[in-house]
Amino acid sequence: MDHLSSSPTSPATYHSHSASPMAQMQAFAVYSDRQPSPTPRTRSSTESSVTKSSARRRDSLQQASPDGQDEIVPTTFDESALRILIDMDNGVNCILDRIKQGMASAREAAVFLQKRAALESDLGRNMHKLAVATASAYAANECKAGSFSAAWERAMRLHETIAENRLKLSANLAEMSDELSSLAKEIDRNRKQVKDTHTGYERNLLESEANMDKAKMRFDGIQDELERFLMTKEGENPKDARQTSPQISVKRGPMGLGRVVVKGGGMLLKGKNPAGSQRQEEDIRHRLAAASDVFHKASLECHGMRQEYFNLQLPKILRALKELSDEIDTAMQFHLSKYAYLLESSLLSDAVTLVPKEEGDGPGLKAIMESIDNRTDFKSYVQNYRIAHPNFPRTPRRDGPPEHGYLTPSSAYPTPNRNLPSQHNLPSSRGPSDRGGGTFGVDLVEQMERDGGQVPRIVIKCCEAIEKYGLDVQGIYRLNGTMTKIARLKELMDRDVDSVDLDADEWTSDINNVAGLLKMWLRELPEPLMTSALYPGFMEAARNDVDRLRHIRLHERVNDLPDANYSTLKYLMGHLNKIVRHQDVNSMTVHNIAIIFGPTVFGSPQLFNGHSAINGVPSPGAGGAMINDMGAQNKAIETILERYEDIFVEEAE
Repeated sequence: MDHLSSSPTSPATYHSHSASPMAQMQAFAVYSDRQPSPTPRTRSSTESSVTKSSARRRDSLQQASPDGQDEIVPTTFDESALRILIDMDNGVNCILDRIKQGMASAREAAVFLQKRAALESDLGRNMHKLAVATASAYAANECKAGSFSAAWERAMRLHETIAENRLKLSANLAEMSDELSSLAKEIDRNRKQVKDTHTGYERNLLESEANMDKAKMRFDGIQDELERFLMTKEGENPKDARQTSPQISVKRGPMGLGRVVVKGGGMLLKGKNPAGSQRQEEDIRHRLAAASDVFHKASLECHGMRQEYFNLQLPKILRALKELSDEIDTAMQFHLSKYAYLLESSLLSDAVTLVPKEEGDGPGLKAIMESIDNRTDFKSYVQNYRIAHPNFPRTPRRDGPPEHGYLTPSSAYPTPNRNLPSQHNLPSSRGPSDRGGGTFGVDLVEQMERDGGQVPRIVIKCCEAIEKYGLDVQGIYRLNGTMTKIARLKELMDRDVDSVDLDADEWTSDINNVAGLLKMWLRELPEPLMTSALYPGFMEAARNDVDRLRHIRLHERVNDLPDANYSTLKYLMGHLNKIVRHQDVNSMTVHNIAIIFGPTVFGSPQLFNGHSAINGVPSPGAGGAMINDMGAQNKAIETILERYEDIFVEEAE
């Protein structure tokens, strides 16, 4: 840029003009002129338009972190970034847009923290209310006493402590949300203030340039008028004279007065009215001199404002905007780091409450529950019951005549023989048919070992029937068959796969029944076809946005499958690839197949993002994770189908 090439742009140069009257910017009343510093430094509270609250935020950024670091986030000013902005033609707009992004991020973070605080507050209040109400209800009702009552009471107190921790976390998150919201408002107000100041300086400079251009145009016009007048006095046509007469020229320029330079024999001053011509010439020269002075003055004023703007005001404006951007960036990072620290501290506090580290902190929840002594409680209950009910209504007599063979109560109930086999030690009475002889719900490896092949017999039989009768069926696999027919076919297949004839009219008349049976068999596998152990790896690979990288990662996960699962998946994907190749007829695209078989082959693993499943039923927290994983499941199957030949088909094949 020309306006920067003639003057230095170092920070020291910006401060060297601080004594100029034009340096007193109205919008920067709170941004005092700063002395140049040899090294980057942290901005003091007097250099910010956010006053005391901003100073407190900056001081908090410099506090020692819990990990022992000097600063949680860096707070020094980046001078190199300022120089880059100064060298840009649109540096002000660039940093203004950056500040807008920072404010939007701060608002979103504030909304998140506010909602998270509301969740923690509701959890804390409800848990505290539940613990107090449960303890009161337990005391009011006829519940068990003894060690169980003491353990129950201590467990409720632990829940009250956890609830208090939740409420403390909620209060801290709400305070952080308010701070971020206030910061965004202050930054927005200061951004508009600095923007208005920059607009004023830029508008004044543009107006000065426009005035200079107008003065130059007026000067050039009068100069041309003088030239035409002098040529007319000589009796020449001004247009022809400019083209053919090199002897006469007018000295142009803001400092010249339009004098005629005669290189030849001199000027002819003769005319019909010499006195009038002389007065007219003097008038033109007088106006030319006045226009020259006005143009010269406007030029000096414009160059002075340009020098002032680009060498002093623009760097100060950019520095102020950069400091606003740095302030919201560092504050955002600080609050997010603080959020992580508070959340971690809260979880650790709950953990210490449940499992104390020191013996002096008392027992944890597990130790409290294990302290229940049911035998002692029962004996105490019986003893107290006898004392509390001495005058019980009359009951049958306990003693009888010994001569009639009556036994005393103590001899009527002999001590059990510990050497006799208990019910749990009795041998199993199940026959061979109860030991995994079926087809549905049987482990994949067990089926393959029993069938003596690399792919279960039921998979081969169903796929061959579908490829024979269902490739051209509209919506194959998407349309459900008849449940009664599927249930009957399942019963037959579960009894003996080889005895079922899928070429019979009963099954070929609606091939969707066979397709539904195959999906049912996949869903009822004890272990999903893609295995629970590899489930997280498949989900992580499927969420990769880069197609090539997603293909490679999924290929690696497929290769990690056990042999039985790999061979079955290879056969199934080959079958589905044939279905997709007839999509013009059956309307089953890769995407449609993936939607159907994604949840079918991935199943319900034993762990969904930290939420366990008990007896195959996910815990309440696992529902959201399962829904979130459905898209990744479908994407995984879609990618494997699209890359079927790359993943499964070897070059030799």
